[in-house]
Amino acid sequence: MSFLWFLIIGGLAGWLAGLIMKGKGFGVLANIGIGIVGSVIGGVLFSMLGLAVKSMIGELVTATVGAVLLLAVVNKIKQG
Repeated sequence: MSFLWFLIIGGLAGWLAGLIMKGKGFGVLANIGIGIVGSVIGGVLFSMLGLAVKSMIGELVTATVGAVLLLAVVNKIKQG
């Protein structure tokens, strides 16, 4: 069940990141993939900062932050 939860949170995070970046996403399926990768990035980043996530909302925030960062980096690379 935890892998399914990981996919759901990643998908939601990718969708939210696409909305936050205002048109800087790559479509629904790609944003879901970015959300899944972003959830790993967010987890590593929050861990490095000493922040612990203990709720579903915290997991979603962590994944969304990672996905937004990933979208920002991908967009920068894509531009130049």
